[in-house]
Amino acid sequence: MKTKQDFPTINEREAAGVKPDGTPYRVLVVDDSAFVTKQIGQILSSEGFEVVGSAANGEEGVQKYQEIYPNVDIVTMDITMPKMDGVTALEKIIEFDKEAKVIMVSALGKQDLVKKSLLIGAKNYIVKPLDRKKVLERVLLSLQ
Repeated sequence: MKTKQDFPTINEREAAGVKPDGTPYRVLVVDDSAFVTKQIGQILSSEGFEVVGSAANGEEGVQKYQEIYPNVDIVTMDITMPKMDGVTALEKIIEFDKEAKVIMVSALGKQDLVKKSLLIGAKNYIVKPLDRKKVLERVLLSLQ
């Protein structure tokens, strides 16, 4: 039987979600869709990111951010949610922490809200349906 040592390590590389000091980047996922929350969590966890929390609406997202701050590196924020939308939640998080890194997640056809979010201080945006490569690319770009 072959062992791990019998195979070349062509696929071995550093996980993208790990900081230079070896600790994972910490992510807060805010989305009213349990499916999207799980999907983002799986994509990021598979690259070494640590999902430190999730919230089902903007109100919960702001609360959760304030609770775990400063132990959060980046937030993915859905734009359309009940109770408090993502744009309002973004404003409140930026008010609380000027250095916050927030990526907006939006369905197609919400360009005006995406633009508004970027003007307020969002670092980037991801369009649904989610594409693994694009999610990772945008999250990593926003952490720089």
